[in-house]
Amino acid sequence: MTIRSLLSSALIGAVASARSMTPMATLAAARLAHRKTSGELFLLDRPLFKYGALAMGAGELFGDKMKTAPDRTVLLGLTARVASAGIAGSALAPKGREAAGAAVAVATAVPLAYLTLAARKRAIANIGQTRSGLIEDALIVAAGIAVVAWATRSKSN
Repeated sequence: MTIRSLLSSALIGAVASARSMTPMATLAAARLAHRKTSGELFLLDRPLFKYGALAMGAGELFGDKMKTAPDRTVLLGLTARVASAGIAGSALAPKGREAAGAAVAVATAVPLAYLTLAARKRAIANIGQTRSGLIEDALIVAAGIAVVAWATRSKSN
């Protein structure tokens, strides 16, 4: 196993650092598009969790623009990042390396949450909460889609 084999887990952890629900939502969308992950992903094969992850991903994009939205580094925000990054990192890891993928994703998500928060605060000061949030959404959602598309394959393959 090389470090490259866990790269998708690290990258999805980076996505989770800025948007906690995006990793799960992009994996749910991949499942709906009949794409397969190398690691096991039992929860998102259940309709309740699959559609719930999509709804929570969309809800997070709206909620983030509210002035009352908590920082991503509060306990609840970090907990959501750990759970989402761990599940997604595990799913994107090579079969048999799910625990390592989860660990790499979490180890990436938590420290980067502080860095992405600092960058977002600077952006809020310069261009405002809504505009900075929309730009961050576009970047993070695109990154999530790209990572999941790169790391998954069609079920027919």
